[in-house]
Amino acid sequence: MNLPQESESLDLVGEPFAVIESDPGVFTTLLRKLGVEGLSVVELYSVEPYETDHLNPYGLIFCYLCDDGADTAKDLDPSEDFDDPDARSIWFANQLSDDACASQAILNVLLNCKNVRLGAYLKEFAADTEAMSPVMRGLAISNLPLIREAQNSLARPSDVRGAWHALVSSALESAKSKAKAAASPPAKKRRTTSASSRSRHKSAASARGEEKLDAYHYVGYVPAHGRVWELNGLRAAGPLDVGEIDSDNPESRAGWMDIVRPVLQRRMQTVMQSGAEHIQYNLLAIVDDPYLKASDELELLKRERAAIERRLAQSFPEGWSDKVDPELLASAAEAFATTLRPHGQTPGKVFSPDFGARKMEKELAILDMPERKLVPAWEACVGAALLAKIAVEDDIEKSRQAQADHIRRTFDYEPFIREFITSLNHQGLLDGVLEDKPDARAETTQSAPGPSSKPRAKTKRR
Repeated sequence: MNLPQESESLDLVGEPFAVIESDPGVFTTLLRKLGVEGLSVVELYSVEPYETDHLNPYGLIFCYLCDDGADTAKDLDPSEDFDDPDARSIWFANQLSDDACASQAILNVLLNCKNVRLGAYLKEFAADTEAMSPVMRGLAISNLPLIREAQNSLARPSDVRGAWHALVSSALESAKSKAKAAASPPAKKRRTTSASSRSRHKSAASARGEEKLDAYHYVGYVPAHGRVWELNGLRAAGPLDVGEIDSDNPESRAGWMDIVRPVLQRRMQTVMQSGAEHIQYNLLAIVDDPYLKASDELELLKRERAAIERRLAQSFPEGWSDKVDPELLASAAEAFATTLRPHGQTPGKVFSPDFGARKMEKELAILDMPERKLVPAWEACVGAALLAKIAVEDDIEKSRQAQADHIRRTFDYEPFIREFITSLNHQGLLDGVLEDKPDARAETTQSAPGPSSKPRAKTKRR
């Protein structure tokens, strides 16, 4: 990796990771901040074929409620904890930092995907960590400022402060324990039975249970090298082979959802049976950015329209506007314009690498088109542009809404609230507010919904 500039400090210890919401907008922004291009994250509400086949996802990220942040490896058969030769070709990193499971899961999936634009930084990171063990890769993730800063920039300010508080509390407790151990005389060694050991663990677990918080964890699923893999950063044994893809092409993603579907259904059923009274899991899919596809479709139609109109001008020198549907003619000016590209007749940016070949194929077909088919072709082109514009505007609105949610989520309201309450107190209004109908205020507080219903992945390192 490139070393930091001399003016930058070497970050050898690293800040804590803060929890982030399991929201498709948050994860899409995380992809952008990591330098990944052409991909987006969507939420799946079902794993049935009608919900997933048209998306053809590169990978899945399953967020679920687990027991105090513990790994679900207890549900695995111990015989599965062996060195799988097929897993050696899979890029996998263990999770070594608390609450880093979001970045951990997305990197475990992305760095095993083919034909994706990772960006220069992640490409270099993948090359530098290729020969590392999963533990060393996890350490590299924990100490990579770009990844940590990208995740923390999407967290609520209160969660960032909470991560720092947890780190400081852990350091103080560790220091107290070491000081107490140094001041105490050495204890005599005595034999312990497995039963007494289990009893102590049970007592410790019950003590921790008094302060138990909901803990969420992310697990990735990805097709690679002809098989489907479960990538759980807390699983010490490494990637788990879910099944073989029935395809002659080992790099194909076709049919991999049929392999992972039963596994996800079992996981969902297990989580739902835990008895929690709120959101317990959600499923995110990494897919091609729908805006890029929709935008290219509209740009292709824009160029097709120009080619057809050139042929119409040659075929009808006296004018052709009276030969087409007047309603389509009136809407043609707006059919090819969008919020981001208001000039409908000006060619815009394209994203697909094969766009030029598709454009040339369309233009050749128009040159060979009979004159009697030009008017229907123009009307079909404008009609298709109206539908394509709806898809483009829908994706633009989703991005705008995600950005608004991001601003609301990451804005720190605490200084304003503190100053507002201080001003009320200085003006002598705070006492009146506090004494005004306390019962009504208590009912309002209890019934008010939280700022978000999305689970946030709070995990502890095993």
